[in-house]
Amino acid sequence: MKQVLQSLRSGQTLLTEIPCAMPAKGQILIQSHCSLISAGTERMLLDFGKAGVLGKIKQQPEKVKEVLAKIKTDGFMTTLDAVKSKLDQPVALGYCNVGHIIDTGGIDYFKVGDRVLSNGVHAEIVRAPKNLCVKIPDTVSDEAAVFTVIGAIALQGIRLLKPTLGECVVVQGLGLIGLIAVQLLIANGCRVLGVDYDKEKLALAKEFGAEVVDLSLGESLVSSASCFSRGRGIDAVLITASAKTNDILHQAASISRKRGRIVLVGVVGLDINRDDFYKKELSFQVSCSYGPGRYDPSYEEQGCDYPIGFVRWTERRNFEAVLDMMASNKINVEPLISKSFPIEDAEIAYGALEDKSNLGLLLTYPKLSKEMISRTIQLPNALIPAKSNVNIAFIGAGNYASRVLMPVFKKTTAYLGTVITNQGVNSVIHGKKQGFSKAGTDFASVLKDESINTLVIATRHHLHAKQVLLAMQTGKHVFVEKPLCLMLDELVEIENTYAELQSTKKASLLMVGFNRRFSPHIRKIKSLIQPLRSPKNFIMTVNAGFIPEEHWTQDPKIGGGRLLGEACHFLDLLRYLADEEIVGAEINALAGLLENSSRDENITITLKFANGSCGTVHYFANGHKSFPKERLEVFVEGKVIQLDNFRKLKAFGFGEFRKMNLRRQDKGQAMCAKLFVEAIEKGGASPISPEEIFEVMRVCLKLKEKL
Repeated sequence: MKQVLQSLRSGQTLLTEIPCAMPAKGQILIQSHCSLISAGTERMLLDFGKAGVLGKIKQQPEKVKEVLAKIKTDGFMTTLDAVKSKLDQPVALGYCNVGHIIDTGGIDYFKVGDRVLSNGVHAEIVRAPKNLCVKIPDTVSDEAAVFTVIGAIALQGIRLLKPTLGECVVVQGLGLIGLIAVQLLIANGCRVLGVDYDKEKLALAKEFGAEVVDLSLGESLVSSASCFSRGRGIDAVLITASAKTNDILHQAASISRKRGRIVLVGVVGLDINRDDFYKKELSFQVSCSYGPGRYDPSYEEQGCDYPIGFVRWTERRNFEAVLDMMASNKINVEPLISKSFPIEDAEIAYGALEDKSNLGLLLTYPKLSKEMISRTIQLPNALIPAKSNVNIAFIGAGNYASRVLMPVFKKTTAYLGTVITNQGVNSVIHGKKQGFSKAGTDFASVLKDESINTLVIATRHHLHAKQVLLAMQTGKHVFVEKPLCLMLDELVEIENTYAELQSTKKASLLMVGFNRRFSPHIRKIKSLIQPLRSPKNFIMTVNAGFIPEEHWTQDPKIGGGRLLGEACHFLDLLRYLADEEIVGAEINALAGLLENSSRDENITITLKFANGSCGTVHYFANGHKSFPKERLEVFVEGKVIQLDNFRKLKAFGFGEFRKMNLRRQDKGQAMCAKLFVEAIEKGGASPISPEEIFEVMRVCLKLKEKL
């Protein structure tokens, strides 16, 4: 299946073969007919990719501060790796798609064969959430319907503008959004003045019923607007232009009447002159894409609709409204189609964006038979080690899996067999980069594949327990990125299954990615304190940093929150250093800094170990970025050890040993993977005993219940 991607590093357009996404509940699987290249948004992405390092910095100066802060805490090499990884991640292009349904995702108001519009990407088959997918009226062609998402962006801006019958409205910028906005405003009974430099676009606006101002001829917008408004000033201004200058906003304010309204849909300079807005008491608002629901995971990903009595126009309802306007001939998009290209010529199509006179560029797709749809594809340049009895399948290829786990497993002697991801793009991108043999989307296929004997599970946390159980039951060795599970009953089921398999000598290795205990610094600390028999005090301070409440890791049902998602690492670390069972654990949480904020992002955990040692984990999200992210302190028998960010180790009172510094941060991931693979090859035990894993997870889960 072909999909269009773009390299962030070079800006190159890539037509890539990827496996077809798996059907999923609440997600519509669509075979594409055509898709629209958005000249404005996608041209900006191309320009960013083609820009050099300095050009990228100029476009995103706020990212530079983040990079510099990371260098101070994590070191130059670790930061460089993170930046390179980000730039090496291609972007899926497109958000205007028309096709027919091949799987309804269990949604009863759709049926297979329905012609639908979605915000799907440029691909032969796309998967779209139900709230971003609507049926197309029979009287609306595919080529017209594909403009619906663009139309919804214009419509949402107009809804915020709140125009009334007979008002004078200026549209600044006559690209696709601007020209559709002109038609919507005229249909709303407004008098419209269109503003642009492009004569062809101005001619289209005039054809749609607007009066125009040709800036290329030096025509004055201020005097034209004054005449157009009969000397009263413009009631409302919709800015759909894309430019870095602050002049556009200044002009909008200059032509507005007292208490006029300005809504920004495009991208312009926002250095606002207070005087422009103060004297006229102007209102200014930025419009967010297609409407309410945009960027809300509960609406877009989980399919939770907003009650119509409280939110009349969601993004999905805006899609429907635009299609209704097309069906009643109130919007004509045919003149907006500049050229059409088959998907095979995607690179040529994107090259056409350099001609700024082009408006709508369409990509068309061939019909696919069932035999042509594959959920597993072979990858070129697979790395085949000389000898290995470890054949790995990666389940999940998100940021941590692709940036950290895959490279460290690549350095082992294991054979990298298959990468499985939800929609297939990441499986191909990272599979190729790391030398895997296959990329796919079907988890069941690797369970059935007898050549694969090891799974690395790096999916979202709520999937871990089920996937671990299935892997164990099919005889696969399992390395699961923390946490092992999110519920106590899941832990009990995993324990019972493991015990049952062990009793029949069929148990494979089970490992959780508690990597910090394998860091060279931690191994050194362990060697220093192990001979000292006195109880020890451990203080682990984690300056975890802020994560938005809407991030999936904060969702208790999907991510489990920060205690289970990350803080569990540090309980395991102290358990390893204490080298004794945890016999007591308490937790205190800072009261929510904001209403409904997470209860486990500012916590203090106290641990008591069987040998009398004590541990404290301070896990805070309310600190400053320049402070070390992870600091460990150990106090024992008049001696102290301090470790900062797994780079700098200081020892006080340990004779000749005083420090151990590394140029590159090492949290033990490479050693963790190496020891796991070696244990499989040699038929040895897991690098962390399952009993210890279960103990740490049980403590974490019980602490979670106390919050």
